[in-house]
Amino acid sequence: MNLSLLPAKEKNRIELDKQAAYAVWKVKNSKAGYEIFVTEVNKISDEDDQSFYNQAVEKYKRKMGVQ
Repeated sequence: MNLSLLPAKEKNRIELDKQAAYAVWKVKNSKAGYEIFVTEVNKISDEDDQSFYNQAVEKYKRKMGVQ
């Protein structure tokens, strides 16, 4: 699948998912504290995207065993 052919909204969702995974990885590896989740979500202006990011964070917390 060529990601460049996706609509802008879908590309943004992929980016938000990657950012969520990276934030959880940073917490798991003591590179950042839990405040990173608030800091990152506050950078997102769209409420739907904020919700998507928060859901992705929860998904990766479960996958990576982060409380």
